[in-house]
Formats: sequence, C-alpha cells, structure tokens
Amino acid sequence: MTTLDFAEATHSIRSGIVTVQLNDDLWRITRPDGEVLGYVQRWQAAAGARFQAKRMLQRQRRFLPLGDFWSIDDALDIFRF
Repeated sequence: MTTLDFAEATHSIRSGIVTVQLNDDLWRITRPDGEVLGYVQRWQAAAGARFQAKRMLQRQRRFLPLGDFWSIDDALDIFRF
C-alpha cells in the first residue's frame, strides 16, 4: 500500500475518497487514511475538456486507464468501486 502523509488534501469529494490537486490538470485520489487509489488528469479534446481516470496497480507498478469522462465528478465516481 502506498501512503503519502506529507500531502494535504484539498477537499473531500465523496465519502471514502479524498482528492489532492497536484497541478491545474492533475489530481491524486486517495482514501482518508492516505492510501493512493489513482489519478485523474484533465486534457483538452476537440470537443472540450475531458478527464481520464487511472487506477494505480501497486503490485504491478503501473496504471490502469479506467476511462475518459466529460466531468470530473464522473471520473471520481469510478474510484468508489
């Protein structure tokens, strides 16, 4: 389990999920105890801003793309499961 004690959460979006904004286009998604679940990255598509959710697979040391979404709320919802 990867835990980051030094990063302060910007705000909690949903119960069980905390977001930490790392820059204008990148958020770290953690549990309240600091366990890293993954990341959400904003990028520009021709039709507007999109949000890509990536699950962190700690044992394999890689990220699994979960999908692209039109809103950050939709991208964050995927981490509840």
